[in-house]
Amino acid sequence: MVKRQAYEPILITDASRSQHDQLTSRQRRYVLMMGIRVACIVAGAILVGAKAPLLWLWLPLCAVGMVLIPWLAVLLANDRPPKEEHRLSNRFHPRRRVETPPMSLTAEERPHKIIDVEP
Repeated sequence: MVKRQAYEPILITDASRSQHDQLTSRQRRYVLMMGIRVACIVAGAILVGAKAPLLWLWLPLCAVGMVLIPWLAVLLANDRPPKEEHRLSNRFHPRRRVETPPMSLTAEERPHKIIDVEP
């Protein structure tokens, strides 16, 4: 018997991800980064309590993790894909008007129709 694979839709469009999907991925990224921050805090406390060798090296690394990671987590959690340009282009840039209307073309400039007449 052939095993059926889970249904995966084929994408035939270039539509962006839904708002819900974008928010969910940003939330997961934020929680993961804050978990790494907590690990830095715990590791720093354990290193100080155990009086680890090279403490002068490990504590600044943990401190950098505790300071930079929350800042990056907030920046990345608030980051959204840019809006498409064409959605706002009509509001800020007026439409260009055609310089010469089509009827003002001379007879030589107008396209000619070729008519086939069968004998």
